[in-house]
Amino acid sequence: MTDLISYQLTDGIATLTLNNGKVNAISPELIKQFHLHLDQAEIDKAVVIITGQAGILSGGYDLKVMMSGPENALNLVSQGSALTRRLLAHPYPVIAACSGHAIAKGAFLLLATDYRIGIEGDFKIGLNEVQIGMAMHYAGIELAKDRLTKPAFQRAVNNAEMFSPVAAISAGFLDLVVAPEALAETAITVAKQCKQLNMRAHHETKLKTRHELLQRLDQAIELDKKHFG
Repeated sequence: MTDLISYQLTDGIATLTLNNGKVNAISPELIKQFHLHLDQAEIDKAVVIITGQAGILSGGYDLKVMMSGPENALNLVSQGSALTRRLLAHPYPVIAACSGHAIAKGAFLLLATDYRIGIEGDFKIGLNEVQIGMAMHYAGIELAKDRLTKPAFQRAVNNAEMFSPVAAISAGFLDLVVAPEALAETAITVAKQCKQLNMRAHHETKLKTRHELLQRLDQAIELDKKHFG
């Protein structure tokens, strides 16, 4: 099995690095490995950092799978939504270290994590589904509605507007933007701060604050299975 995500554990911090081609496509195999690494991070009781290759976190779902038939597309989107839900409810803090572009499912990974760090540069962050001819799925709408500002939600979801890293902060995709060379160190610094939390309290509070979102997400996933496409 090819490693599409590497796992590095250091001092209670698990770094998951996506490495699936030049756009870090989100494929069924990558999602499977994602879950396995999250399982390991829970065993290790580790704060999680999710990052990508230089210049990109992810360009979204694997288009070869999405174009191979409605059933395959539905299955991939359902698997991706289940991953989103798991990240939102993960028992330990999850930090996204966005190493460049984050498009479509790549941007949804940002919206599913607890703290998001981007880098300065000519990078695009956003949801391009409408632009490429795909009506936004219900699960994506619910997540975007919860995490983005109201004006940015309309621009991102209905108009497929792309945001620069700096603009992505005010929109709600990112919390912080740093120089590219400072990304890894900043993510580790944030992770070390998160390690000081009482993890039981963190998890219980996360589930309380996201209770309604998780319920809506569950309903949306079922709606997508009926109405996808």
